[in-house]
Amino acid sequence: MVNTVNAARAEIGVIGGSGFYSFLDDVTELPVDTPYGAPSDSLFLGTIAGRRIAFLPRHGRGHHLPPHRINYRANLWALRSVGVRQVLGPCAVGGLRAEYGPGTLLVPDQLVDRTQTRAQTYFDGVRLPDGGVPNVVHISLADPYCPVGRGAALKAARGRDWEPVDGGTLVVIEGPRFSTRAESRWYAAQGWSVVGMTGHPEAALARELELCYTSLNLVTDLDAGAETGEGVSHDEVLRVFAANVDRLRDVLFDAVAGLPEGGADRECLCARALGGADPGIRLP
Repeated sequence: MVNTVNAARAEIGVIGGSGFYSFLDDVTELPVDTPYGAPSDSLFLGTIAGRRIAFLPRHGRGHHLPPHRINYRANLWALRSVGVRQVLGPCAVGGLRAEYGPGTLLVPDQLVDRTQTRAQTYFDGVRLPDGGVPNVVHISLADPYCPVGRGAALKAARGRDWEPVDGGTLVVIEGPRFSTRAESRWYAAQGWSVVGMTGHPEAALARELELCYTSLNLVTDLDAGAETGEGVSHDEVLRVFAANVDRLRDVLFDAVAGLPEGGADRECLCARALGGADPGIRLP
């Protein structure tokens, strides 16, 4: 029997494709509302290796939300509201270098934002439905990913005989279309590593909420400028992702087990991102 109070709490969040939650133990579906509207779906809470997990399907069940219509602010807020302080965010990406072919796992340490329409801050001075008005707060995103989480992800991958790429730059585009060949070649010429549609603003919003955030990038294709031929297709992305999803799930679960316990006592800078600044609103 699951304690009903504990069933509604979690310490680690996973944002990813629909279906991962079916492998959790004692799953509880928890609808959540936030001051920023509804998240992509309910939270699915359960246990992995004795750790309480909240899983959130990034695109919703049935994958009905395109990248530019995901309510990223609600998603991160919902996770924090149930106690989450550490977040793993796997996503499918295109490789910008020939050596980063399909099946490559890259754990980035940098990102570049090329999105256009997404709300990417909580601190915009806009009054919330409950009457609160957030202050304008500037946070540092010089190093957008948690070093502790990155270490856990890299160790988990190596433990599964999947040698990951340690570091690299994820460039995030608006979508839902894929890049033109010229865009892809430009991204590669900047020295960037992979291109995706969902890694931002998750990292920035997590930092504003003082959450640890780690991205794991599964390369499903060589992006248009890194290959000859017709370029990437949606079917190709789905095929490669399906071929690697079990492997990725195992790495995620091992990374969860390797994250430090006691989220409120984290020693990384993520936990002190606001630096004592007054956000003007009560964080969940």
